Amino acid sequence: MMSIEMAEKPVRSESEGKSIRRKMTKRRRQQEKIGPLARHRERWFYLLISPWIIGFILFQAGPILGAGLLSVVNFSFLRGIQWIGFENYISLTRDPLVAKTLMNTLYYTFVSVPLGLITAFMLAFFLNQKIRGMNIFRTIFFLPSVIQGVAVYMLWGWIFNPKFGLINNLLKFIGINGPGWLYNEKWAMPTLILMSVWGVGWMMLIYLAGLQDIPQELYEASELDGANGWQKLRYITIPLISPVTFFLFITSIIGSMQVFAPAYVLTRGGPAYATTTIALLIYFAAFLWDRMGYGAALAMLLFLFIMIITLIQFGVAKRWVYYASEVE
Repeated sequence: MMSIEMAEKPVRSESEGKSIRRKMTKRRRQQEKIGPLARHRERWFYLLISPWIIGFILFQAGPILGAGLLSVVNFSFLRGIQWIGFENYISLTRDPLVAKTLMNTLYYTFVSVPLGLITAFMLAFFLNQKIRGMNIFRTIFFLPSVIQGVAVYMLWGWIFNPKFGLINNLLKFIGINGPGWLYNEKWAMPTLILMSVWGVGWMMLIYLAGLQDIPQELYEASELDGANGWQKLRYITIPLISPVTFFLFITSIIGSMQVFAPAYVLTRGGPAYATTTIALLIYFAAFLWDRMGYGAALAMLLFLFIMIITLIQFGVAKRWVYYASEVE
């Protein structure tokens, strides 16, 4: 009898606990019950964000799902659709061109992104000075990021032309024979990376806003403690600007992993596939080689790499990203 009563006690206490939790949940819901005005605002909220939700489903989530389904079939405009399972993904592991283009993409990303961030930060730092007419210089450095597209890439192609380009003519003037730039297998990708610095104006603008948001009291207090310019930059500016750097780093990596236009317009992926990126290979496979399923598998591979790199950055962000609320 004693064992039966001891066994029943936990049951009664558990049932009582559930009853108490139900009462607390009911009471909390009654307390959080919204009034007519709040309900009206809630309806307007969902109504106003519905265009974005519809656009996200149709133009982002939908194509991603479609690419995933397309990657497991052999789709051709001439031969139709044939289910092949994971054969396209197996072919990716055997194709040496995939490995080469993946390395090209990673090379472009992990060189152009730090170069762009450093350039943008330096420009923002020097343009943050309180000097008369500084807005004019800010506008001048921001304008190149507005002027983008095929016309700009063609202009850069003429500038880097090894025969009549501006760069090689300037080098020739000082007695240096310039390289082949876009026509040389070793110099083609570094040339595209140098061209990417042209569009750092938007990052400069965001850095500039972040610099102006840093409390001046911190600099004044550090000066009272005897801090010099380098110490203020290292211990105040860079840590407090790290959330901006993190945002720009993530968005720049996502954009650089999908680079397509400059390589397509200027080199078509050459010479010898030296500038062929994953995005360009997707275009080749899907629309030139009539292997739509294989191109979709490449797109899913690119999506996977971007997601992994982004998750890694979010995982390590706690080690180097500091927010103003964390500063004591």
